[in-house]
Parts: sequence; structure tokens; C-alpha cells
Amino acid sequence: MREEQQSDGDVSELYNFSVDRPVDKQLFRIDAQKALALTLNKGDQLKLDSPDQAQICEILVLDEQGQSVPEALSQQAVSVAEQTLKQLQGKGASAKQLQQQFDAWGIEESHLNKALQFSGEGSVFLEVAEPVRVIFIAAGEDMLVEQHTPVGEVHLTVQYASPWSEYLPEPLAEVKEEIRIPRETARSYEVKAGEWIQIIDVSGKQCSDFLAFDRAELVAGNELGLDSTATRSVMSRSTPQPGLFSRFLASDMQSMVEVVQDTVGRHDSFLMACNPKYYEDSGYFGHKSCTDNFNRVLSFYDIAPRAAWPAINFFFNTGVEPCGTVFMDEPWSRAGDYVLLRATRDLVCASSACPDDIDPANGWNPTDIHVRIYDAENEFPRASAHRLLPEELPRMTKTTGFHKPISEMTKQLSEYRGYWVASEYEGWGAKAEYLACRERVAMIDLSPLRKFEVTGPDAEAFLQYVLTRNVRRLAIGEIAYSAICFDTGGMIDDGTVFRMNEQAFRWVCGDPYTGIWMRNKAREKNYRVNIRNSTDQLHNVAVQGPESRNLLREIIWSAECQPSMDSLAWFHFLIGRIGGPEGIPVMVSRTGYTGELGFEVWCHPDEAELVWAAIWSAGEKYGIAPLGFDALDMLRIEAGLIFAEHEFCAETNPFEAGIGFTVPLKTKEDEFVGRQAIARQAPESRKKLVGLILDQDEPAEHGDQVFQGRYPVGIITSATPSPLLGKQIALCRVAPEFAQAGTELEVGKLDGHQKRLSATVTTLPFYDPDRTRVRS
Repeated sequence: MREEQQSDGDVSELYNFSVDRPVDKQLFRIDAQKALALTLNKGDQLKLDSPDQAQICEILVLDEQGQSVPEALSQQAVSVAEQTLKQLQGKGASAKQLQQQFDAWGIEESHLNKALQFSGEGSVFLEVAEPVRVIFIAAGEDMLVEQHTPVGEVHLTVQYASPWSEYLPEPLAEVKEEIRIPRETARSYEVKAGEWIQIIDVSGKQCSDFLAFDRAELVAGNELGLDSTATRSVMSRSTPQPGLFSRFLASDMQSMVEVVQDTVGRHDSFLMACNPKYYEDSGYFGHKSCTDNFNRVLSFYDIAPRAAWPAINFFFNTGVEPCGTVFMDEPWSRAGDYVLLRATRDLVCASSACPDDIDPANGWNPTDIHVRIYDAENEFPRASAHRLLPEELPRMTKTTGFHKPISEMTKQLSEYRGYWVASEYEGWGAKAEYLACRERVAMIDLSPLRKFEVTGPDAEAFLQYVLTRNVRRLAIGEIAYSAICFDTGGMIDDGTVFRMNEQAFRWVCGDPYTGIWMRNKAREKNYRVNIRNSTDQLHNVAVQGPESRNLLREIIWSAECQPSMDSLAWFHFLIGRIGGPEGIPVMVSRTGYTGELGFEVWCHPDEAELVWAAIWSAGEKYGIAPLGFDALDMLRIEAGLIFAEHEFCAETNPFEAGIGFTVPLKTKEDEFVGRQAIARQAPESRKKLVGLILDQDEPAEHGDQVFQGRYPVGIITSATPSPLLGKQIALCRVAPEFAQAGTELEVGKLDGHQKRLSATVTTLPFYDPDRTRVRS
């Protein structure tokens, strides 16, 4: 390997290219209880919106000397930033995090005396009169479990007076090295084991191929680089995927880089970097290619050139058809999107800014790529991006308030609905966790459930309209399980509605989009109702099993006006405390997802670790175990409980999903969304959700077709081995003609015909069919 890298040639001219996608508008999100700082120029126009029409935004405006100049943004009266001060006076994590932001930006308490106020109602439009630094604060106090005033996010749109062509996000930490890769070129660089590599698409829709080699092996004269076959084999994927593996390996079967953060979610893992043959076959002779650029920059390390380099293709939008055909389209990446990697050994890396302008690979217009290197001493959380709406900024995976004690017990974490949850626990395993729940008591973190506070004079009428259940029948302190449907009758979600008081409800569901849909319906029908997302103010664990009541009885205190743990009825809740009248505020509901006697304990995230510790400590004498999502799946299938994208979707109505009892067509006189479509369906024609007991030990899988004779009559929605029955079981949606208990069917494997698994239809649930245990 040569000791010195040579210049890539004169690339200065490449910085002066014209960009065909100038950007004059940008979206920002001010997250709840956090702040956003922007430098703005004269003529920039701002639009502020509160999604729930209730979140206050307090705005500080500073000039270049750090003096408050609110008049540079608005002529409205200024006031003290009261919500910000109240939050800062708190003792929780949100106060500390906000203070850390202020310290980093040099914001002092005196600045808070001259704030502009945005009430949250409607949209506010502002224009910048001179260059300023603006601090936007979505502030508010922490919400108690019995309150309905969560702090929400605020959306900001900036219309720039001078369009820009690229966006570099704020560094994740102090940057060790900045590397610019001009369009149509590549660069090589070195990183040490443990260091972090952030690859940024500065203009959006720009692919960047990535190569890495073991530096020590290069010094020894050996070429050991990323290997697609090793990576796919270890990750159990035979073809390129429209996403990233968690780690990428060399041919020695050891990791080279780990993927830690990804704000896009759509890439290609190991197709070829563009190469001369591709362009020549397309009629573009002599066109620049990533392969040629890599050969040039890697020659400095005596790495032999190739006709085509297999590479990780960041931001390259590919997919694979069921037949195996690979297709591509414009990238999903937007300006500022990035991938964060961590080197697991000393590496020589190469990154490109792809020159492809003959197809949609780079949006028809190649632009720059930017790379940042961070020291190994930094720590960044693992996170991937998702979006609730196509146009919004990415939302990165979060940890729940219970993450610390959980992460001390397991490394088997997976992403669910934007949060990290435990799949199973080290030293237990799914079957042991399952048995603990069936025989003793177990605890699981269900904080990813979305919570929405529905309040106002029309709260009851609104929920009566959007939920299938008859909400008017609910008493204060009572809970109902309900579906929520589209106009077509297809299910958006299922969940539980808590009646907190006469004009306040709490809707708990799985899909975060449900809240957006409900707000749209409220505006469409002019309901006087507020719908506020309280998910990040209300985390919860489920305590399930025959000993759950005995455990919680020892630690839950409730006032005389509230039910006790002994008197708490099924599908009711109480407001209490852990550890006596001065203890941790909690809500306890007699609900669960296991088919066992069980409860859920709800608290503020700041109290979550104390809640976990109190329940765990009290549960040790009962043989408490942690419960992961793998064991939960076994429990809920045995109990015949449904799961999104398995038993129901937007094309499945509640009857077909097996929860027709949530749709009282005869006794609920009020109109509700989806009623007419559901009523038009002849009951005799509805497919049925039934149970299947397989006659052999081979498992069925979600999506397997179910046959009688040659033709399919149903589909497996969920399946699991049942420790209770000692057999494989499944939930199956089947044509009504074959839904009778005792009917013999077959689950198709391979092509559905070459291999069949015999099975018998049974009623649901498999476990405790009369639900005596959950009602006990």
C-alpha cells in the first residue's frame, strides 16, 4: 500500500456547477418540549402550525450580538415565555434537555423575557426583517396520568428569499473530518475501528456507492473488502433488499461496518456500482462511472481495478419483484438525509457521488455527497426513519422510559411502531417467558401503543361517530375495546377507549396515523373536540398472569374515591400511586393482550424506571419474568387476539377480522364511519376468522394459503407453536363454507400443492374459550 494519497485531479471546477433543483422552501418540526434554532435572513417567510391546534410555540429572536430583537420578526406584543419557564423549573428529563439546548445556543434567562407567542390555533405567518437567529420552543409542563394536556409538536415552513441548492444537517457531535465528494467523483478515506461515518445526501435524490477494505490486510498485501455473498448469507437474504442490513461483512465472515442510523429506509444492499458496460450498453460511450472513479482513488492503495465494483448503494431506490426481477426508480432521499455507520475494524473506505444522469437513479441530475467522520468516543443511538405522512420529516426510532432496565436484561431488541422493544430476554427465552405469564406473572413494555387525549364538548359524539363501539354506554372509569374503520368498512385500527370524565376520553391504539385521521374527520364534520397525542407523556407496562393482582395489590395505593386493586373490574381503570399516597402517580387498567388475568400500569416516562423496579421487586417472590414480543405473539394467538397487518388491514372489516362484536349494528342507532359499507355486506358471505390445529409439528406461516382439494379457500393470518396444546396452531381467514368447527383443511407449502399440512378447524380462542381466567 502506498503511504501517500495523490490528488484526484483538479476538481475545483466541479464546485461551480449549476443545480437544477434549487430549493426555496423547507419544512421543520419542533418536537414536543424541545426547541429549534435557525439562522434566517431578510425576506424569509415563516408559517407556523400546531397539528393538534392547541400547542403553544414561544419564539425568541436574537441579532448577531445576541440581543433580543423580536420586532425583527413581528410587531406583535412581546411577553415572558411562561411555558418555557415552567418547563425549565421542572425536575424531569424534558427540563434538562431543554436547558442543554439553551446552554449550547447561549440562551440566558433574560432572553425569555422578550418572547413572541403563537397560540396554536390556526396558522401564523411571519416575515424576517433583518438577519436573525430565531429559537422556536414547543414548551410545556409534563402531563400527569389523569390529565389531558400533553405537549405537542409544532410544524414550521420556511420560504427562503434566496433559494439554496443543498442542506447539511447539524453535526451529530464534534466532527473529526469533513469530506466533500463533488458530483461525478469518488473519494477514499481512512477510519479507525469504532469511528463513525455519516454519509449525507446534501441535495436529495443522489446515490452514493460505498466500499470498505480491512486496512491491516492491505498493509500486508491482501485485499479483504465488503463481501455481498457473506453479508447476504449471514443475514439470510438471497437478493438485494430495498433497505439496509444491520451490518455488512467481509469474506472472512466478520463484520466491517454496522448501520446505526438511517433517515431514508430505502437503499440497495449490494448491486453493482455503475460501470462502463452499463453506459456502453445504453449507448453512452465514455460516460463517467462510479467503478472508474473507484479504480482511480483506490489505486493509491494498490487495489487492483475491476470492471465493476459490488457496492452498498446508499440512497439507490431498488426493489425486487416476487419473480426476482430487480427494478429501480428515483431515490427517496431528501436534502440532508443520511446513513450513519460504525467501523468495526480499521478501514480504508471509498464513497462516490454517482454520475448516472441517463435514468432516474439520481433524479436525472447528479449532485454532491458529504461525509463526516466522528471519533470513536461518541455514542449515537440506533434509529431508523419512518414517516406518518409522505411530505413530513423523518421520525427516528425512540426508546421508551423502560429502556434502561430492559437493555440491561437483553440485547434482543427490535423496532416496533417507531420504538425499540424486546423480542426476548437473555436467560429466559420466549417459551420460558410464555410459561411465566401462563403460570405466574410476567411484565412487558407496551409503550409504543399510541395514546390520544380526546376532549371537548363534542368528545362523546365525535367518538360515537369514528368508533364502531357504542361509546355513549361507557361510564366514567370504564374501558371499551373498539374498531375504527374507513368509509369502506375496512379497518384502520383497533384499540381501547377510556372514559376519563364526561368530556374527556383516552383512545389507545397501535397506528400513529389514527390520530391524524381522527383530526381530519373532526375538522370535516365540525366537531368541537381536541385530539392531542400523549404517547410521549404516557408509557405503560402490562403485568399479566394469575399472580398479577396479588403482586400489584402490594404496591398500588388508591384513594377512597377510586376502586382498589381487589375491586377493579375487567375493562375498568383506577388512578393511584405506587408506594402510598405520596408515591409515583400511575393509572392501572384491567386490560391486556394475553388472555390471562392482567393489568396495565401507565406512568410518565420520567417515572418509568422506578415503576419497573417497584413491580420487579414486588414480583420476585411470585417468580416474575420479563416478557418479550416473541412470547407475546404466542400468548395472543392462543387467546385468539388479532394483530394489525395480520388479522386485519384496510381491506378487512371487523367481522372478517374476528371482532364483529365491536360493531353493534342492531343496538347502536347512531351513524358511524364505515357503518353503511359493513351493513351492505351480506352476513352469510363474510369470510370468517377461525382457528386451525395442525396435525403435525411443521409450522404454518403468515400468508400461507389454505386449501380444500385443489383450490384455496383461506389464508393463514398468524401461526405459532402452542406450548399449551403441544401442537402447531394458526389463525386463518376462511370462506364461510369451510368455517365450521371440525372441517378438515390443508395448509399449502412450497407451491401450495407439492406439500400440504393437514389441519382441523376449531373455534376461537384456543386457550380458555370461556375467558374465565381473564375475568377472574
